[in-house]
Amino acid sequence: MKIAFPVQEDRGLESPVYGHFGSAPHFVVLDDATGALEAIGNNDAHHAHGQCQPIKALGGTAVDLVVVGGIGGGALMKLQGLGVRVFRAVEGSVQDNLNLLKSGRLPEFQANMTCAGHQGGLDCHH
Repeated sequence: MKIAFPVQEDRGLESPVYGHFGSAPHFVVLDDATGALEAIGNNDAHHAHGQCQPIKALGGTAVDLVVVGGIGGGALMKLQGLGVRVFRAVEGSVQDNLNLLKSGRLPEFQANMTCAGHQGGLDCHH
């Protein structure tokens, strides 16, 4: 299983998980079966709000799960449409969130948990 973690900078398992999928500078992708890590630059970081293209962002890398602090509704629906499950990260590293994911303690994102934008004092769950 491949798990993508949006991050500010690649520090492997010690990378802090980023607060938003679409604007994350990089992704750390973990192959849970082999333990291999891959760092991918976000190929879609500069897009209009609501226009995120998750597969472009991931450089075409197929993943099974995404663990992130926040995500917009469009990106969530696109990922879910591809069979990718998305879980809400807590503040901390990739390793911290991986441990929580494996123990079943990270919630799976639902549509009502998504980011609606940051203008006008709107509140997000990240």
